[in-house]
Amino acid sequence: MAKTRPKPDFAFEAAARARGLDPVCGIDEAGRGPWAGPVVAAAVILTPGQIPMGLADSKVLSRQCRDALYGQIMSNALVGIGSADVVEIDELNILAATMLAMHRAVAKLDLAPRHALVDGNRAPDLPCGVECLVKGDGRCLSIAAASIIAKVTRDRAMMALAKQYPGFGWERNAGYGTAEHRDGLARLGPNEMHRSSFTPIQKLLRDPVSG
Repeated sequence: MAKTRPKPDFAFEAAARARGLDPVCGIDEAGRGPWAGPVVAAAVILTPGQIPMGLADSKVLSRQCRDALYGQIMSNALVGIGSADVVEIDELNILAATMLAMHRAVAKLDLAPRHALVDGNRAPDLPCGVECLVKGDGRCLSIAAASIIAKVTRDRAMMALAKQYPGFGWERNAGYGTAEHRDGLARLGPNEMHRSSFTPIQKLLRDPVSG
């Protein structure tokens, strides 16, 4: 029998609140791995009693579920969204750019958090306490909410970029190195939205598409 996937809960937020650290935000990112486009981060402060049902790690949800939950989170929580663009990713490196996007997301919140729950094991430089949670998007409701906001925001941005830069399938692959994206690169070569610091793009820049 397959194991039941554990659901995120409010325990980490409740523990921080019990220590007087309120408000508490969850932070997650989308877009560290793609070969093109920005990295996007979201910070979310959930209100007990107004937490949307069905929150989970964005990666296990269908696009339809993510879109529905996105609207509910935006309507019932405090949300900050930040990003780092391709130029910043190439200048700083993807990890530093991700930390910058997280910092910007927290700065966009209407209420300054006293404690931040961050997905992963790297802590951004924030003006509040930070607690890193490995696989936090599957354990913590605030991080799960942030993962949904970041994922939907970035997917929509890549759909818009796909119209400006057709031929790579970004509306489907969100800039990841899929077969469709690789085929587009082989035909068209990289453009200004590609991350020139990433090895696959560096190779193409060294050996441009001919013809």
